[in-house]
Amino acid sequence: MSSSAVNPIPPGMHTVTPHLVCEGAAEAIEFYKKAFGAVEAFRLDGPNGKIAHACIRIGDSSVMLVDTQPGCSDSPVSLKGSPVTLHLYVEDADAVMERAAAAGAKVTMPAADMFWGDRYGRLEDPFGHQWSVATHKRDLTPEQIHEGMMKAFG
Repeated sequence: MSSSAVNPIPPGMHTVTPHLVCEGAAEAIEFYKKAFGAVEAFRLDGPNGKIAHACIRIGDSSVMLVDTQPGCSDSPVSLKGSPVTLHLYVEDADAVMERAAAAGAKVTMPAADMFWGDRYGRLEDPFGHQWSVATHKRDLTPEQIHEGMMKAFG
């Protein structure tokens, strides 16, 4: 088979795919199933019993996961936090936030209507990853968004 017959982006994947390092990747997969309706696509267990590589799907997007590996990959827990936020668009932000909290997430910002037209809230999952959860409610022009921002922060 020639390399020209192979799609450089595998079917079902997007150009950018988050790859999360978790202390307890198997538990993280179960959390994401309960919190966000994730579906496990595959799992590759390493010889040490830890997940060497896994992939879940949340909505139309893939998220890769791996267990922490000393000297190789650190998690937000081992790093004492993460500046990265995963943004999740859903049909009902309030319902997803509630479901995620019931599954063990910490709500760091309750969902509220925002000046850019989304209902938006923030969570920290039990593995230290930050998530924003949003439902787009209003289409606004860049000028309307800027005006709203100036009112909110002015």
